[in-house]
Amino acid sequence: MEAPLRLMVCAGEVSGDLYAAALVRELRRVFAPRPVEISGIGGDALAAEGARLRAHVSRTGVIGFWEVAKRGRFFARLLRDLKRDLERERPDALVTVDYPGLNLRLARHARALGVPAIHWVCPQVWAWRRDRIPKIAASLDELVAFFPFEPALFEGTGLDVRFSGHPLVDQLSAFAQAPHPPLPWGPGAKIALFAGSRPGEVRRLLPDMLAGAALAEKTLGPCTFLLPATDETRAADLRAGLARARIRPSDARVVAGRSRQALSEARAAVVKSGTSTLEAALLGCPHAIVYRVSATTYHLMKRLLVGVRHIGLPNIVAGRTVCHELIQGDCSPERIRDELLALVPDGPRREAQLAAFREIRTTLGGEGATARAAGFVAELVRKRSSSPCPPA
Repeated sequence: MEAPLRLMVCAGEVSGDLYAAALVRELRRVFAPRPVEISGIGGDALAAEGARLRAHVSRTGVIGFWEVAKRGRFFARLLRDLKRDLERERPDALVTVDYPGLNLRLARHARALGVPAIHWVCPQVWAWRRDRIPKIAASLDELVAFFPFEPALFEGTGLDVRFSGHPLVDQLSAFAQAPHPPLPWGPGAKIALFAGSRPGEVRRLLPDMLAGAALAEKTLGPCTFLLPATDETRAADLRAGLARARIRPSDARVVAGRSRQALSEARAAVVKSGTSTLEAALLGCPHAIVYRVSATTYHLMKRLLVGVRHIGLPNIVAGRTVCHELIQGDCSPERIRDELLALVPDGPRREAQLAAFREIRTTLGGEGATARAAGFVAELVRKRSSSPCPPA
């Protein structure tokens, strides 16, 4: 039997874990019958593919400058351990998925060892700090991008940048074909409220979202507001926030693990900035985008995001304002109410969003993104394995 293909795969957040697991499945198909062995960092999805995990995303998936800084020792130790694993195991390739802070440092070490490094999900250099481009290019053998405008950013650097399309298109197509049990919708308009998955996000966003929903139902009449959570732990956070809220709509319900179904069935939604906004667009759910962080983080972000027009992914992909962005002080009950009143009934705002969502789906390259990314990885591995290895 042919020797196993050995890959170190590193994904530091839940979304990256899902993408990485799907990529591993495609790589097993591409390299069959050759076995594929995986080590690295990831979550439950990658573990289910048989990966030996050095760390779980439950420990690595933090957000915010201060939150990362507080755990500096943990991340320094993790990076050191992963580098030692690379040195000892010398895998056939390092495949990193998003999470650039740690992953690009690891990629530089892999290249120094002669281990090919390929990164899937382009760092957001189109949003902030384009001065990172040369350093990113020097860290990798290949970069696989989600968005079609990203390869041009690296022209002249010598880095091979390939466009795979966005794997969400694949995931949501599979989702649409699967059966789903009924959600607990009540009477009236179905509206989803996504306050985020982290306690800090829920604390900052949920009260105003609930108050805005309460204002909106005064005009819309009976509504059911569904609050989707990623899991039961997050659902408990939402229920606690709902119980504390001074102002809330008459019918608000929390549901765990059914976020995509909620978006696919809702008439409209209010969604925290992040991947869920792109999911809403691809599932055809009109929505407003909300975002609020601490004052310190916001002022730092404003300095870094000079010239950036949008933070919402549907707007970034479309290159224009498709969904209104309610950021910091603009994320108020009154503004949330106004957005729902514009998006729930039939009208020009709703129709314009739905038309733009169809364009976005085409722009993202259609189905097959994960298979294309696996093909790029396989091509690099085969090319490097047929070339003389550089000295260690």
